[in-house]
Amino acid sequence: MTPSLVYALTPGEPAGIGPDLCLLLAADAQPQALVAIASRALLTERTALLGLDVSLLDVNPGAWPRVPAPAGALYVWDTPLRAPVQPGRLDPANAAYVLETLTRAGQGCLDGTFAGMITAPVHKGVINDAGIAFSGHTEFLADLTGTPQVVMMLATQGLRVALVTTHLPLKDVAAALQPERLERVARILHADLRDKFGIPAPRILVCGLNPHAGEGGHLGREEIEVIEPVLARLRDEGLDLVGPLPADTLFTPKHLDHCDAVLAMYHDQGLPVLKYKGFGAAVNVTLGMPIVRTSVDHGTALDLAGSGRIDSGSLKVALDTAYRMTARRP
Repeated sequence: MTPSLVYALTPGEPAGIGPDLCLLLAADAQPQALVAIASRALLTERTALLGLDVSLLDVNPGAWPRVPAPAGALYVWDTPLRAPVQPGRLDPANAAYVLETLTRAGQGCLDGTFAGMITAPVHKGVINDAGIAFSGHTEFLADLTGTPQVVMMLATQGLRVALVTTHLPLKDVAAALQPERLERVARILHADLRDKFGIPAPRILVCGLNPHAGEGGHLGREEIEVIEPVLARLRDEGLDLVGPLPADTLFTPKHLDHCDAVLAMYHDQGLPVLKYKGFGAAVNVTLGMPIVRTSVDHGTALDLAGSGRIDSGSLKVALDTAYRMTARRP
């Protein structure tokens, strides 16, 4: 039998729904070997709380699984908590635990142990409360992999949205919109749509920054001074980039029916539309890194942790996307 590829699954914030999602996945057999990098004690406690019948199968470096776990079982690489966990109650003491799971997964992808990593949601605030500067999975994994520029893209059925800037205060976005950044992001998006998603000639719609895409400079000059020159230069190289277009009319069938992705200038310009269209059935993909990383489209849902009233749809989409992305790699 051909050995299965091995993928890393990180449960994110231990007081949130991430551990619950990992356990719910175990109800069905996966097509590949999936290893939860998590506290075994935490998963045991959450299994009992949820009334699930899940067998936790211990694995560790040097003894990785060669076949997928059967239905009702989950491979676990035990990663100890720093403090006991109560569902729904954040504890900065466990920030280091969360980052350790991400580091193990990311390093495993870099050294070829894992074919890719799938992440459940973290809580940025509690990690910062622990005195650790942290702005999100995307930025953390960029540092870990030594990638100078990565791109955050969310996707659901019929729509992909990538971001030029990610987790920045709105007041800082215009200053961050530099030609070099925009060019790097556009190139990464084009390359990964082609190489990781199998789209031979991606067509990308580009949002303006300002209302009405600047209204000819009357509502801001970023379109004229930054966005349009970059797009023109890249079009000369053969990239199919349309814009800058007003964001309030770009997200309509007239435009979306004829594109492969939208490039938005900032977080809340593009993601509210995507999440309205596909919340719970969308995936967060980090582009531009030497590893495959996908994630859910939602947060930690602290109020639902341990309740059993959750939907694992987004995590299943994240898994399926990771499997398909690695299948396209040489």
